[in-house]
Amino acid sequence: MRFASFVVAVVAILSPLTLAQATNYSDMPPVLLGASWYPEQWPESQWDTDLSRMEAAHIHVVRVGEFAWSTMEPTEGQYNFDWLEHAIDLAAKHHICVVLGTPTAGPPAWLTEKYLETLRVDENGMRDEHGNRQQFSFADAKYRELAHDIAERMAERFGHNPNVVGWQLDNEYANPSFDPEAKAQFHAWLKKKYRTIDNLNYQWATAYWSQTYNDFDQIPVREDNENPALLLDWKRFVSDTWKSYSENQISAIRPHADPRQFITTNTMGWFDGFDEYTVHSVLDIAAWDDYIDSDHYDYIDNGARHDLTRGFKQKNFWVMETEPAFVDWRSTNTPLLKGQVRDMAWQAIGHGADTVEYWQWRANRNGQEQYHGVLVGIDGNPAPVYSEVQQVGAEFDKTGAALEGTSPHSEVAVIQSYDSRWAIEFQQHSAKFDPVKELLAFYKPLREQSQAVDIVSPDARLDRYKVVVAPALNMLPQAMADHLIAYVKQGGHLVLGPRTGLKDEYSALNPQRQPGPLVNLLGGSVTQFYALDYDVPVSGAEGSGTANIWAETLEATNPETKVLMRYGASNGWLDGQPAVLEREVGEGTITYVGAWLDPELMNKLTATWLERAGVKPIVANVPDGVEVCERTGDGKTVLILINHNTTPAQVTLPGEMTDLLHGGSAASVDLEKYGVAVLEK
Repeated sequence: MRFASFVVAVVAILSPLTLAQATNYSDMPPVLLGASWYPEQWPESQWDTDLSRMEAAHIHVVRVGEFAWSTMEPTEGQYNFDWLEHAIDLAAKHHICVVLGTPTAGPPAWLTEKYLETLRVDENGMRDEHGNRQQFSFADAKYRELAHDIAERMAERFGHNPNVVGWQLDNEYANPSFDPEAKAQFHAWLKKKYRTIDNLNYQWATAYWSQTYNDFDQIPVREDNENPALLLDWKRFVSDTWKSYSENQISAIRPHADPRQFITTNTMGWFDGFDEYTVHSVLDIAAWDDYIDSDHYDYIDNGARHDLTRGFKQKNFWVMETEPAFVDWRSTNTPLLKGQVRDMAWQAIGHGADTVEYWQWRANRNGQEQYHGVLVGIDGNPAPVYSEVQQVGAEFDKTGAALEGTSPHSEVAVIQSYDSRWAIEFQQHSAKFDPVKELLAFYKPLREQSQAVDIVSPDARLDRYKVVVAPALNMLPQAMADHLIAYVKQGGHLVLGPRTGLKDEYSALNPQRQPGPLVNLLGGSVTQFYALDYDVPVSGAEGSGTANIWAETLEATNPETKVLMRYGASNGWLDGQPAVLEREVGEGTITYVGAWLDPELMNKLTATWLERAGVKPIVANVPDGVEVCERTGDGKTVLILINHNTTPAQVTLPGEMTDLLHGGSAASVDLEKYGVAVLEK
């Protein structure tokens, strides 16, 4: 059957409760399993067989079209969308809906040959050639024009197709361009921001090394080895340019599209080539591509990346791509162990995903990704992982009704700032000081102990949280500090990590010592920072342990400020000096942790902060390696338990719960190796 369509007038009066969670269409499943499908690469006679196998695997959504520009527009102005409409119609017969990708990540050869200026230029002035992907300039006006045209043509044809539930813009935004037009736009961006070159010179302190500029056009465009203020503004310009790149295509799609069709793009976890909060500000939902960066699955890091993505829009999201057992771009492309594909899929749902899609459905005959994992092989027959994905799809179907209308909710937030990450990366001082790893050093125990953590931007609403942690908020302008001060004064518990408050919004040193505008609230400051290459003892009321990588000596300047921990004997500068300060402010508390602490000591500190704030785990006494996720909403509570261990585990539940996967009810569950339980109160 075809999915039902509704006129726009009906959309306006639909109650949110009648809509599926993953889409805005009431007749779509609330939780979707999907795959990336490339019908343009295969004879149409094979499509039905592929779609039948998808349907048998409980796949309900496919992403189509994001690399098909040369098939949609084989020569300039000659459009062919009939094949795409056939593919969408045939998918609908198998109860599969479609996300349409605009094909702008892979411009066709006729385009790059005719319009050479559309090709990206790297930092060394080398212009890209045709033959790969993402070889376009994100700032080029002609490319914007051509991208707008193909997106508009697609929207005119498919914007009211009832089987198209959403749009993905481009694919994995990544590299900026350093072509003349991009540079000119950067100079114009700077002029708009600073108004006068004298103001820019002042804010950038360009008298240093005789960098003073007489005109905006003199300013170089580079990504490293430059004034940190210049590097920071380039990143901000890149963020704004990718945002306007999105807006260009949104303006082509939205006037012709059913308002129920969402618009998104697929991002890449910790990637920080631009500010994701800026780029997502014009998108309807967040979506990301969930791939394992190392040879072994780190479920803590992967869970944090889900929470990061959820924080871009502070609502549920899609996993637009994930790996079917292995990839082809690591040094050693080891597979996920049998059972971990299901483990990963349920972790995504537990952290707020409403859709999990695999890349890709079928092996390519040729091209750059022939060794990548797939669900079916080159012959169209299932790969070994197919059965595990099929199990996931059946479980999504079984639990979808319970999960509909639910989302994760947390009393704990970790602040993540792209400005601060960039500022540290520009001037690491210690090559081991990775701001993401420092964030994870705080996130891991907080997540394990509270079992729910939001990762949010510095300007996110904070009054819903009992504990807010800013691991390395290096850039702390006054407005941001005022936001944090208000949070503490209304009774919040704020924790600051090392390197916080060193710089203002121009990447200049704050006139106060660290933590800058929060010095008075803390009643203390940083007297000096030190890079470390060995362990330094740290001890105090919360226990003892070590610091490494980074250590700051602190000074309490207010009698209300307590020294919680001190350094032991080490390099002389640190000996006996305060390492952690804390001050109570009314019902609130501000804590400054001046060192990169060992995991055991960090565990003790986070446990103290959570207990003092009244944050309790969702499920008590859970074995190590068992992850607890909770989604609530519409009067429902769904618990997802995932055993990441290679040995069985038992979990005692808070009370009797319904087992949504196996039926019946129980007060405890036994989880096999990589086992999953989905339970409803």
